[in-house]
Amino acid sequence: MLTRAHILVSGFVQGVNYRWFTEKKAIEYRLKGWVKNLWDGRVEIVCEGEKGLIIDFVRELRIGPTSADAKGVQIKWKKYTGEFDDFEIKF
Repeated sequence: MLTRAHILVSGFVQGVNYRWFTEKKAIEYRLKGWVKNLWDGRVEIVCEGEKGLIIDFVRELRIGPTSADAKGVQIKWKKYTGEFDDFEIKF
C-alpha cells in the first residue's frame, strides 16, 4: 500500500550528517520526498512509498549515523499524493 509519512526527528540530529544519512537510506528503500533541518534543531522528513518500507526506513532513522543521537521520532501518516520524483535534501 502506497502512503505518505510526515516525520519529525529530535535529539542531536543536526551537524552530524543526518540529512545525508536520511537521503541515502530513503533511496535504498525506494522512497520519494525530502529532508530538511528545522530552526528548532529537529529534522523534518516527508516521504512517500510502500508503508512497510517506510516503517523499515523509520527504524533506520531511530539509529541514524554514528555521531547522531535521535531521541524521538514522530510520524503522522497521510494520504499518498505521488507528487515527488525523487528524494532530496532541502536547504
